[in-house]
Amino acid sequence: MSDLLAADSGTIGEPAVNIAIFGGFVLITLFITFRASRSNKSAADYYAAGRNISGTQNGLAIAGDYLSAASFLGIAGAIAVYGYDGFLYSIGFLVAWLVALLLVAELMRNTARFTMADVLAFRMRQRPVRMAAAISTLAVSLFYLLAQMAGAGGLVTLLLGVTGEAAQAVVVTIVGALMIFYVLVGGMRGTTYVQIIKASLLIVGAFVMTVWVLGKYGFNLSSLIGGAQDLAVEGRDVAAPGAQYGATGTSKLDFVSLGLALVLGTAGLPHVLMRFYTVPTAKDARRSVVWAIWLIGIFYLFSLIIGYGAGALVGPERILGAPGAVNAAAPLLAFELGGTVLLGIIAGVAFATILAVVAGLTITASASFAHDVYASVIKRGDVPPNGEVRVARITAVVIGAISIGLGILALQAGLNIAFLVALAFAVAASANLPTILYTLFWKNFTTQGALWSIYGGLISCIGLIIFSPVVSGAPVNPLTGKSPSLIQDVDFSWFPLNNPGLVSIPLSFFLGWLGTKLSKERPDELKSAELEVRAFTGIGAEKAVQH
Repeated sequence: MSDLLAADSGTIGEPAVNIAIFGGFVLITLFITFRASRSNKSAADYYAAGRNISGTQNGLAIAGDYLSAASFLGIAGAIAVYGYDGFLYSIGFLVAWLVALLLVAELMRNTARFTMADVLAFRMRQRPVRMAAAISTLAVSLFYLLAQMAGAGGLVTLLLGVTGEAAQAVVVTIVGALMIFYVLVGGMRGTTYVQIIKASLLIVGAFVMTVWVLGKYGFNLSSLIGGAQDLAVEGRDVAAPGAQYGATGTSKLDFVSLGLALVLGTAGLPHVLMRFYTVPTAKDARRSVVWAIWLIGIFYLFSLIIGYGAGALVGPERILGAPGAVNAAAPLLAFELGGTVLLGIIAGVAFATILAVVAGLTITASASFAHDVYASVIKRGDVPPNGEVRVARITAVVIGAISIGLGILALQAGLNIAFLVALAFAVAASANLPTILYTLFWKNFTTQGALWSIYGGLISCIGLIIFSPVVSGAPVNPLTGKSPSLIQDVDFSWFPLNNPGLVSIPLSFFLGWLGTKLSKERPDELKSAELEVRAFTGIGAEKAVQH
């Protein structure tokens, strides 16, 4: 590679240069956050940026929110190691936006104030539904935060040459503390501006790496894939399906389960849904999703080239042997192409990516607790001025602390963060999406059906994850010498699939139907009619915003 690669520590590049470029990104984003914080005068400002973000700006921000560490680090690594099967993550993530565009974007914006629970509780009994929706939101956010924290820790560990589990834990803690600070100060407005800048930098950085990689192979994709095949794990065809999924009947089912979770999960992700509330009109909500689809689709084409480039120029063995394991592919490729400077820039962009996504997740989770649990359930709407925002900030600190602890576990296990995000998608598709669709499109849906659907999907999904190879019992990877399970050296797994979506998503739909059919509660026909009119026409939506 270069004499700058310290074989004993695993660091790449010059740590001083890496720190300087990192510091520059942090200072810029801190400045943006402080400027934005001056406008945070109310809950609407803190949660929804005052609802004055344009459709184009929101599309960029959604892309910034969605193109997380999983998209940049995890997918590139999966393609570098597994080839074709790794790219399936990109396809699933992108196709999912069609579900979001056609079924939920405009309708959610027309019916809610700040959170997903505003829609779910519109024609139901407020307190139990808001509590269930808040618990679901917190669960999805924690799974997503787990992936981002692991990505941030692995990235900084790689660039600074930090070795030892204790030192890595300190790095994750410092990174997490910095991320919490952004949320406490900037709110949704600051987060939105950081996401816009970060999305632009990420797409430009990926474009530069894509052109650079293709240039090395005469802009011939076949030559690039051939180069990746030359360094592939023995016996693995990176240009054909089956390297990761398809070798056994179980792995084929795992692929179907993963695809189902990816395609249906986006429309149930609370931090994505919350972005629709920052725009002034339903038209802007549609425009923002169209912008997001284009930007995300272009980026995933870049990720295909970056992944195969890492496989061809770095190789799976060196990628899996680096700190961060499979998530180190993109930084290692950047160093191979442009040395310390390009590495620092790409790593800085990746770090800004994680900052922006975690900020959005933390705001969503803290807003859900403060707005749905504290204000609506505990205080029953009798909240002092700025009391809701104060509770949201306290909640952000608690959520950040929990995510730091979980991120340390994930980093030390070496789990692929694209895979971890897929688990968050499975939870969102199981607990949230069935209830959202039933609420919007089924007039007879009842409170009992909503509670059965949310809790049934959530409990079954998380329960199956706990007893799957993700948490314990996965065989040791011969290239890393470690089991990819979250908990090492124990085995209490009995569910064979890594992603539970194939079981938990249909079960949640079924429980929502069954709970409604067995309910003695009569649906509120007036509220159902009002929800339908508001969702499909936008009439009355402004009243909900101003209320």
